[in-house]
Amino acid sequence: MTGAAVGGGPRRIAVIGGGPGGLYAAALLKRLDPAREVTVWERNAPTDTFGFGVVLSDETLGGIRDADPVVYEALRAELVRWDDIDVVHRRHRTTSTGHGFAALGRRRLLELLHARCADLGVRLRFRTEAPPAAELAATHDLVVAADGVHSRTREDRADHFRPRITTHRCRYIWLAADLAFEAFRFEIAETEHGVMQLHAYPFSADSSTAIVEMREEVWRAAGFDELDEAESAARCAKIFAEALGGRELRSNNSSWTAFRTVVNERWSYGNTVLIGDAAHTAHFSIGSGTKLAVEDALALATALGAAEHGTLAEALAAYEAARRPVVESTQRAAAASLRWFEEIADHVDRPPRRFAFDLLTRSRRVTHANLRLRDPAFTATVEDDFGCPPGTPPMFTPFRLRGLTLRNRIVVSPMDMYVSEDGVPGDFHLVHLGARALGGAGLVMTEMVCVSPEGRITPACAGLWTDEQADVWARIAAFVHTRAPGTAIGVQLGHSGRKGSTRRMWEGIDQPLPEGNWPLVAASPLPYRPGANQTPHALDRAGLTAVREEFVSAARRALRCDFDLLELHAGHGYLLSGFLSPLTNHRTDAYGGDVEGRLRFPLEVFDALREVWPDDRPMTVRISATDWAEGGTSTEDALAVARAFAAHGADALDVSTGQVVPDERPEYGRSYQTPYADRIRNAVGVPVIAVGAISSWDDVNSLLLAGRADLCALARPHLYDPHWTLHAAAEQGYEGDAAPWPAPYRAGRRPPPTGRTA
Repeated sequence: MTGAAVGGGPRRIAVIGGGPGGLYAAALLKRLDPAREVTVWERNAPTDTFGFGVVLSDETLGGIRDADPVVYEALRAELVRWDDIDVVHRRHRTTSTGHGFAALGRRRLLELLHARCADLGVRLRFRTEAPPAAELAATHDLVVAADGVHSRTREDRADHFRPRITTHRCRYIWLAADLAFEAFRFEIAETEHGVMQLHAYPFSADSSTAIVEMREEVWRAAGFDELDEAESAARCAKIFAEALGGRELRSNNSSWTAFRTVVNERWSYGNTVLIGDAAHTAHFSIGSGTKLAVEDALALATALGAAEHGTLAEALAAYEAARRPVVESTQRAAAASLRWFEEIADHVDRPPRRFAFDLLTRSRRVTHANLRLRDPAFTATVEDDFGCPPGTPPMFTPFRLRGLTLRNRIVVSPMDMYVSEDGVPGDFHLVHLGARALGGAGLVMTEMVCVSPEGRITPACAGLWTDEQADVWARIAAFVHTRAPGTAIGVQLGHSGRKGSTRRMWEGIDQPLPEGNWPLVAASPLPYRPGANQTPHALDRAGLTAVREEFVSAARRALRCDFDLLELHAGHGYLLSGFLSPLTNHRTDAYGGDVEGRLRFPLEVFDALREVWPDDRPMTVRISATDWAEGGTSTEDALAVARAFAAHGADALDVSTGQVVPDERPEYGRSYQTPYADRIRNAVGVPVIAVGAISSWDDVNSLLLAGRADLCALARPHLYDPHWTLHAAAEQGYEGDAAPWPAPYRAGRRPPPTGRTA
């Protein structure tokens, strides 16, 4: 039926699941065409429900108002509204206002939707298990599968929907308290067993939802795995007795569970479509489950009612096209929030206001800039705690590494340009790096400068193995120091390892050269891509010594060039990274095995560089804190690597991820690598440079204030705008010494008038 003309839409519709999403979809579809036959199958009784309160955003309520004013008015009469978030941490309550929430009881929501469906003539079949979706699809024009996170519909056609389900590391239980909190309350309990957290919010004049969550190992250590429902509720009430004012917590078919993130490659099959938790889930800490399901129903009804969608298949494709980007964005935010709570033990030692700011910005949807709009008083206290002088954004505060004081927190990230000849940089590099130095960044980094011809990624990579190369680098460094005084310039030294002898990025990234390939070396004889890239030679003792001395020679030349900072590249699958990752280091000698063995050669190189690099000049190390691949660098490995380099004298860790193996599966998204920098900074106590899809000055300020980073490295934004830092200052109204405009550019320090403002 999927290729048939819609002609007013499907006539017979089956809805599997009587939760909010399924009921609202049924009501909307019936309202759009009263002649339709719409049936909802719900295996539970109408009074059965799980959980307590439901949070809806103003955006969602606006969509409901436009689609069905009757439902909107019924909801509006029931909603509890509030603006504040309370964060209770070590007996200190921090309140942030201006957030805007609306909630009601889940049972009351279902009652309203039951009534609306009945008024419209939707058939509600309670206490009735729905027939399999395949059977319904044969007798109905459309099957809407709203059968939840454990969807039978999805599992029966898993070969088509292609679900990926991830079970996470915390256990939680959904409870309620007979009091109405005045705010959305996050309370942290540091117990003898570990950290536990309460997520609580009001949903009526006298009741609140109370979700208790903790890591699996904390849950077991506390003995919750041996308690029944009533005992668990009583124990949670005792732990959070102060927040509850001594009141009990009540349950409702409540059980401890681990959150499951559901992602589907496809949302429809034939005339069957998934909505709500059957299609996708988002962690409750951003309050989006019911919201997403209701918005799915709205989008599905809109697509089915649109005249331009001539067939059901087109309408279902339009529904998915409209919803998928929104859902994926929400899931990225939810994943960031979920991980924050999973790793909450790494955050609790922060001062109360910084901890609260960190919690509020955990999903990266709430940022420093919009917190300043919502609650300027709270944000001002956080800025003051950070040390921001009046009128100075966090990114324009100085930072010291040994004898080098950076005037602001912005780093132009190393970016390979692939335009050198025989390793010699040219005028392009002078203009490229010089422009970004003039653009106001505190530190400008070179691309990865290779320590030998064999250590290049491509024939067009820059090097520092000859005096001729050093002479050009010295000219570039001198330009930065004389024409952009106050800007530091750093050099990143590296060796390509098994990822060398390839074409330039735009000619075929990681593809071997059509001719003129050179032999490669690595920790182990493993090609980057079997059958495509050549197999490298495993370095023996003589080879290890030779490579180490190549790094030392390059460092000596870098010093003669007068670079302010030296960074050792031990990430992204290049030579030293190849020693660190268990996926690429299969050695059985002293340079392989456990993380201590895998660290041995990178540390030997670092120590040799530190010996020739002056004590007053800082050294940093770039690492890949995860390989994004099974069996790769673990959290414990990354922390061990960071601790080792810090103990050997690294002044900061430049924390990147991945690019170690070709079959990696990165979780891309806004600032997606910064949680790794955060973990290393706060677990190891070493300064970190955060990198990875940081694109706005608002992101930078948020990361700094939350204590997730000390410096922020931006790459592509500086390709788009060499004067990114100066423009960030202008947009924030900052005119201080941390972002000075070069004298010839001062006339352009304000945006030019456009249009009718001229």
